[in-house]
Amino acid sequence: MNSRIVGLVAAGLLAGGLIAYATVSGPGFTPPAPVVTGKPAVGGAFALTDHTGKRVTDKDFLGKYMLVFFGFTNCPDICPSGLQVMSAALDKAGSKAADVVPIFITLDAKRDTPEKLAQYLKSFHPRLVGLTGSEEEVAAAAKVYRVYAEKITDEKTPDSYSYDHSAIFYLMGKDGVFLSPLPHTTNVDELASALTSALP
Repeated sequence: MNSRIVGLVAAGLLAGGLIAYATVSGPGFTPPAPVVTGKPAVGGAFALTDHTGKRVTDKDFLGKYMLVFFGFTNCPDICPSGLQVMSAALDKAGSKAADVVPIFITLDAKRDTPEKLAQYLKSFHPRLVGLTGSEEEVAAAAKVYRVYAEKITDEKTPDSYSYDHSAIFYLMGKDGVFLSPLPHTTNVDELASALTSALP
């Protein structure tokens, strides 16, 4: 993830929170560490179509934990490796993660149809839910999750495009409230441990 993405992600995750700094100074004064209050405004309402063709909203997942990951099926490495880690971590966590719904939301509304998502997800965890929609619906979902995404096109082959995007696992509570962000570089053991630690 490049520095631009890191900066954008950090800004997004801190949105909705308040950072307070002391302004006192003087000889020998050591400024205290920043105090963060409030909760990051990450996650929220969305209306999309799952990989079976069923229309769903965020309300359909209430009562379950969501482990959300954004990407696209033509992603060469980060997305498939992230989904592999997610799948293996769920298996490693076992029954502890029974209430976790793993969700893959595409950023490529044009190419990633429900049928394509269904075929793609066969390579990963059987409980994985793939979500897509219109370009407007996908953009709205990315916005509420503070996901950075930029379409990268080649002038010579405009139909052969890619996406530069942030890659984070978002753990959401049963009430839909954001619990924790985990970078895509998190390994299987770390993700499984994070899940078992966060769940009751």
